[in-house]
Amino acid sequence: MATSSVQIHVLGSSSGAFPSSKLPFSRFPASSNSLFFGLRRPTGVRLASGRPAHGTGYRPLQVVCEKVVGIDLGTTNSAVAAMEGGKPTIVTNSEGQRTTPSVVAYSRNGDRLVGQIAKRQAVVNPENTFFSVKRFIGRKMSEVDEESKQVSYRVLRDENGNVKLDCPAIGKQFAAEEISAQVLRKLVDDASKFLNDKVTKAVVTVPAYFNDSQRTATKDAGRIAGLEVLRIINEPTAASLAYGFEKKNNETILVFDLGGGTFDVSVYPNISLPQSIAVLEVGDGVFEVLSTSGDTHLGGDDFDKRIVDWLAADFKRDEGIDLLKDKQALQRLTETAEKAKMELSSLTQTNISLPFITATADGPKHIETTITRAKFEELCSDLLDRLRTPVNNALKDAKLSFKDLDEVILVGGSTRIPAVQELVKKMTGKDPNVTVNPDEVVALGAAVQAGVLSGDVSDIVLLDVTPLSIGLETLGGVMTKIIPRNTTLPTSKSEVFSTAADGQTSVEINVLQGEREFVRDNKSLGSFRLDGIPPAPRGVPQIEVKFDIDANGILSVTAVDKGTGKKQDITITGASTLPSDEVERMVNEAEKFAKEDKEKRDAIDTKNQSESVIYQTEKQLKDLEEKVPAAVKEKVDAKLKDLKDAVANESTQGMKDAMAALNQEVMQLGQSLYNQPGAAGAGPAPGADADSAGTSSNGADNDDVIDADFTDSK
Repeated sequence: MATSSVQIHVLGSSSGAFPSSKLPFSRFPASSNSLFFGLRRPTGVRLASGRPAHGTGYRPLQVVCEKVVGIDLGTTNSAVAAMEGGKPTIVTNSEGQRTTPSVVAYSRNGDRLVGQIAKRQAVVNPENTFFSVKRFIGRKMSEVDEESKQVSYRVLRDENGNVKLDCPAIGKQFAAEEISAQVLRKLVDDASKFLNDKVTKAVVTVPAYFNDSQRTATKDAGRIAGLEVLRIINEPTAASLAYGFEKKNNETILVFDLGGGTFDVSVYPNISLPQSIAVLEVGDGVFEVLSTSGDTHLGGDDFDKRIVDWLAADFKRDEGIDLLKDKQALQRLTETAEKAKMELSSLTQTNISLPFITATADGPKHIETTITRAKFEELCSDLLDRLRTPVNNALKDAKLSFKDLDEVILVGGSTRIPAVQELVKKMTGKDPNVTVNPDEVVALGAAVQAGVLSGDVSDIVLLDVTPLSIGLETLGGVMTKIIPRNTTLPTSKSEVFSTAADGQTSVEINVLQGEREFVRDNKSLGSFRLDGIPPAPRGVPQIEVKFDIDANGILSVTAVDKGTGKKQDITITGASTLPSDEVERMVNEAEKFAKEDKEKRDAIDTKNQSESVIYQTEKQLKDLEEKVPAAVKEKVDAKLKDLKDAVANESTQGMKDAMAALNQEVMQLGQSLYNQPGAAGAGPAPGADADSAGTSSNGADNDDVIDADFTDSK
């Protein structure tokens, strides 16, 4: 018997969706009323082919809803979760574990190993075992010099300055995205087995401070793995979703996320409204990010490294041998350091035993020592201090104080370090919430967002933000911000600019990311040209530059000449790589040099405005030459000369005073024209609106997309 299969793909929370306990479906016109679960009416949606079942015009429908999973692609470990029975559930891997090491290896005979099996053989195969690859994804080699020294495999630079990971076992160099793709593929394969359904779509998390290039690279890793990444969301945001999934009260939450390779802090008002009677109304749970801050150079790996360096320094002092130059010894030190760190979370001291760590002509050498929790905290004291700054910055950006917080959530395995927990408690005055496993909470939250996109969850609204300001270069080397940091995503904003010189036929659009006032202090994400502008006096052409950041935090820029309709756009990809230390430096220096930047910016703006006033005044005097009384023209010329002198002397206050005086005389000029018999009127005084006009608009990301495929299978 032929059976019919209906595949329904629901992306987003449709206003026509049923409650989460039922199958979401598209609404048909009332006159149709034709689709039922299990039966097809002849007057309704007809299938392309097939014989009637049991000699009737009706036959059963097989309804298939494709699973969308949530993936925490971590630096050290990864996890995958899915909505099961209305709740997010961790998927166990093929080894029966709830997390999977983010490790990929190639054996000497070319076999690929992923996960725990790859991690177990790392000591005997250090050159072909890849771990902490997340630190390299979407970045240039020039940005990862320090990280490249901390791993046992070779990190190389290709001809474009990109990072490549050398694998001598198979004679190949991998991009970081390729290695991450192999981890993703294992996670998806394990999820498919666990859920008994093929998984091809996912929500993937990234650190809140990942830049555009790193987010794009993460999506590329999914694409390489054969996975459609429906959404990229921030790890702290995902954690808040897992924590507040079933909460019904209003809370402000600080998420403290210290993972294996990155550190993020985010502040959220977790607004949960009472259950609404109208199921179609969105508002049963709103998660809005108020601010985010972080340090992508700080994570659990850095705490491990302090133990590694301590052991290596002691051994070099006693034996005269540098173990850091021995790849196999370095791998053993790294694994031992991680184990010691974990044990010191519950013990006050632990023994470290590394027999046969190396050998000399005198025989084998061993490490036998003890490390106390106090010593570990001493070694990591500066790392602990670095945790304070992002916390303070996040609260400052959110315009909150510690007393405004209702909950503090710890995310990431490194938050199990007692000194970290004590630091958080002292800073916030609150005991951190540890009700959700910090190793699993991000994946669980990603599964909730996956449920929203697939239609399994219809009562969650997620409002994330962009971590850094986006803008472009304007006259005088100034960065004009179009989208400020902590703007809710998705967003779309535009500004109208003009040419800076007469007859200019092209403009260079230089896209910037950062918090400083000047181009030189920010990071250039990329640039492109808009050509074919008709020659015209400066200030006449209107060029609209539009910035779009989607829900994944990925940027695209479009420039349009409004006169000709000529358009040029660019999606920022590889050019937007941004070192994490540079990101943090931008924010910190922006506060330190805020006053100086403001004064310099004011000087440039004043000079630009002065030159514009001079140009417009001279043009008006020329156009109205015969109509302007000589006495009035003489006064205007005098004030015009004063302004030109102030511009030449680069006196900011002098230019402001001269502009004010000139504007007064120009107003008198206009008045004199109106007072003349038969005057037809005059235009507005120059300088009254010297700045370029700008427009702004907020974009909206329409997730309400329903795609229903009807197929027959025999």
